[in-house]
Formats: sequence, C-alpha cells, structure tokens
Amino acid sequence: MSRLPTVPALRRCVDRWAVSPRALDVVAALSAFGLMVLDVPGLARADNSLTGVTATLVLAAGAATLVLRRRLPWVPYLVALGLMGWLHELTMIQFALYSIGRYRGRRAAVAATVFYIGLACLFFQLPGWPARHGATLSDFLSIVVPIGVLAAGVGIAAYRQDLVRALEVQRREAAARQAVQEERISVGRDVHDLVGRELTVLAVRAEVLSVRSRGGAHQKDFEELADTARRAHLMLNETIVRRADRDAATPGLEGLAALAEESERMGSPVDLTVADAAKALSPLRQAAVHRVVQECLTNAAKHGPGLPVTVAITVEGPDLRIEVRNPLPKTPPDPAPVSTGTGLFSMEERVVSMGGTLTARAEDGAYVVTALLPTGLGR
Repeated sequence: MSRLPTVPALRRCVDRWAVSPRALDVVAALSAFGLMVLDVPGLARADNSLTGVTATLVLAAGAATLVLRRRLPWVPYLVALGLMGWLHELTMIQFALYSIGRYRGRRAAVAATVFYIGLACLFFQLPGWPARHGATLSDFLSIVVPIGVLAAGVGIAAYRQDLVRALEVQRREAAARQAVQEERISVGRDVHDLVGRELTVLAVRAEVLSVRSRGGAHQKDFEELADTARRAHLMLNETIVRRADRDAATPGLEGLAALAEESERMGSPVDLTVADAAKALSPLRQAAVHRVVQECLTNAAKHGPGLPVTVAITVEGPDLRIEVRNPLPKTPPDPAPVSTGTGLFSMEERVVSMGGTLTARAEDGAYVVTALLPTGLGR
C-alpha cells in the first residue's frame, strides 16, 4: 500500500512548482482569462450566438493556450487573432505578442506586430465591427497600435534581459572552469617540483650504486633503475612543464606561520594550531594544506576584516583535518570586497584531486571551511 506524501514533502513539491516556468505560464493564462471575463457581458450582447456561459468557455479555452507560450508562442497568437476577428477581443493579443517577443526575439515580434495591425485594419473595414472602437480608422489605430507595440516591446526587452542573464551565467561558469584549470596547473607544478626532485635523487642514487657494484651481479639492474628514473623525470617534464610556465614551489606547513603573520598585519588575528603528526605529511599534501589555509585567510580578511580566525590542523586516524573558522560580521563590509567567486572552486579542486573532501558553510554565526585529506602515512 503506497503511503501518501507527508505535509512537508507536499509543501516542498508545491514550492518547487510555484517557481517553475510552467507555473508562470499558468499565471499568465489565468491573468488573461480574468481580464477577458470582464468583457463577457458585452460579448454576449454583441454576438447573439453566444451567451454569458458560452462566451466564458470560449475565452477560457483561448486563454488556456498561453500555457504553450514558451515552446509554441504562435499558437496563442493565432488564437488571439481569431478572438479579435470573431469577438473583437483585444486582451488576448497583448499576452500573445509579449510571449512572441519574449521567447522568439525582435524579428518575430516585429513581424507578428505588423501582421496583427494589418489584420486589425482589415477587420475594421468589414461590417459588424463595434462602433465603440472608433468611428474612423485613425481612432481605431490609436487603440490597436499602442497595444501591439507596447506588448511586443516589453517582450523584446524581457528577451534581451534573458540573454544578458544567460551570458552572465556562462561567464561565471567559464570563470569557475578557468579557476579549476589554473588550480590543476598549480597542482601539476607542485608535482613536478616535489616528485621530480625525488626522481632525480633516485636516479643519482641508482647510478652511484651501479658504479659501486661494477663487475657485480646487480650492476645491470642498477643501471636499468637509473635509466628508468631518468625517463620518468623526462616524461614528467614533457607533461607538466611544457603545459605551463614553472613558478616557485608552494611552501608546506612551515609557511603557515608566515600566513598567520600576514593576516594579523591585515587586522585579522589568527589562532593557529598544527598537530605534530601533520608534519610527517608528504610535501605535496603539505602544499595542499598551505593553499587551503591561504585562501581561507584571504576570504576571512575580505569578508570579515578585523575579526579573529581559528585554524586547526589535526590528524584523525587516516585523515588530515583542516578547519578554518571565522565569525560572520553583523553588517557586510563597506565597500563590498572585490571577489571573483572562484576561490572555493580552486580549493575544492585541489582537495578532491588528492582524494579528499571540502565543505564550506555558515554555522553558529561563523563561516567554517572543513577539508579532509588522506594522510598517506599508512597508519
């Protein structure tokens, strides 16, 4: 037996639907119908083939086509033209022209508006058009033209705003991808600086052992080991160095004190705690810790200047835990800090690339960044 959804679940479904595009289309259809219903008494009197009930049903059916205005805006447009010619109803055409301008752009909106005005002029010449719309063509156009131009113009403006918002979203996504790419390059540089050094040491040691064992049974093995280390170093250069210019290697845990001093000079005192066990981490993991703490302190100085920051680096079983906590200011800084919004992406990319996780959240009046990294110490 299936269970009925609980009240909170039903409320969440309603909330999601209320902000969906389909809900806005339904609201547009209901709004058009509500405005057209006000004309039902006049429509019933003007056309003896319709009563108040049948006129209401016809207008409801016409307004219902507005739910198709995003995918098929020409459907409500054609229906609106039909209502204009049959019942002399001009309300529906406003919604239809706006929808064409909003979802098909300027050219379609201009063409639809011109055709609407031309068809309205033709209807005006036919017998049976209500005299209340104007005794002359100029009076009639003074009603028809503003309705069409204004509705289409507003739709075109909304269409352009949609394009601007879409471009802004793409720009932010591109900036985030760029930040991730730069972080990957930075990780690659660190791999080159740290792993490349160890490969060099390995090659040198193998060559020394090869010389010492000259004439012995393992001389050839040591020579092959040295040659393998040299080839590995060469491949490392080709895959990393040629893709990005080299820069200085990222400091490890020994550089955290300098970061804390720099943060204090900017007005944000730092309470730094580093577990002794963390000092046994590999240089690559220490570089990741340094980058995470550096970004967190920078964000804290920008968004909460003058407030203390707590940095705790501990080892919990097989994981290294980095927690940076700073109080949230009661009022945002003025002026607003300059930020690209990609720092969190960079930190997360570096941590995830090493098999870890990173979370950033507001908690008990503070902003907390927590990163977990495998220590790789074989505990």
